[in-house]
Amino acid sequence: MHIDNILQERGERYGRFQDNAATVQALKKVLHMHDNWLHLNYDQREALDMICHKMARIMNGDPNYVDSWADIAGYATLVANRLK
Repeated sequence: MHIDNILQERGERYGRFQDNAATVQALKKVLHMHDNWLHLNYDQREALDMICHKMARIMNGDPNYVDSWADIAGYATLVANRLK
């Protein structure tokens, strides 16, 4: 598939990249400035960053796209499984 087709398809599903970038950076800023951020393990930090990414896609794009919700559950489950 040509890159322009992929970008158009993603834009239709998730909204404009610029809007997603602004939303995800705002969400991550809140988390990263919290005192507890530095006490998290790398997988916990990355999971939260990825959850912010998925949340931004939901807010700027198709909120009924089930894969976005499943991805959020997946990242949380990866951390939860390690903590068990």
